[in-house]
Amino acid sequence: MNRKLTLIAGVAALVAGGALIYTGAGTGPATQVTLPQDPAATEAPDNQTADAGRASDADDVDTSLVVDMVLGDPAVPVTIIEFSSLTCPHCATFNQGVYRQIMAEYVDTGQVRFIKREVFFDAPGLWAALVARCGGPERYHGIIEMIYEDQRRWAGAGDGTSVANELRRIGRRAGLDNDQLDACLSDRDMATALMAVYQQNAEEFGIRSTPGFVINGELHGNMSFAEFQTAIAAATEAAAAAQ
Repeated sequence: MNRKLTLIAGVAALVAGGALIYTGAGTGPATQVTLPQDPAATEAPDNQTADAGRASDADDVDTSLVVDMVLGDPAVPVTIIEFSSLTCPHCATFNQGVYRQIMAEYVDTGQVRFIKREVFFDAPGLWAALVARCGGPERYHGIIEMIYEDQRRWAGAGDGTSVANELRRIGRRAGLDNDQLDACLSDRDMATALMAVYQQNAEEFGIRSTPGFVINGELHGNMSFAEFQTAIAAATEAAAAAQ
């Protein structure tokens, strides 16, 4: 998804108790979170204004709720951080192709550590992340694979309720029950924390499109497996020289 990485003003997360609306601009810190009274709301109205009595500063968000989803030995010299949107077709293509090659050749053989971090261009991507994280780190990567495999079906389901129901279907296939899924989709603290972490990452690493990759601190765009091999070799050599 070769799009500018900007915070979506008025991102609405479909939750059991109502809609969570996250308001901000650019890639700077978010300014407020509004929880509207209408429990049926599934998308942000135009020109949504903040309810000052219910808004909270981004500085108050507990970002410790968002743990890194890591695969591989933490002691290895090369770390790849993937930044992807779960609604991004190019991200799905990467995860169903080059990612599996990286896992087989580098992560499973103890040469690279791989970290997945979510990027949010739209509300359904946020809902998908809530479902992916619902089973904890142990189930996260398996659920992510299912989310990407079924991306066209759930992301193109239409209205917010249909999208959420398709994501619940994926969660149930992963072994989660309806109560767990409802709790995760209504977890406003987690949704807010995910958005805050997304912004922090955008600022820290300069993420402007997805998928994006940071290899030992150096930002790369989408690449072929051969290009990853070159970048991993260079990072490995640099790490060895620095010792």
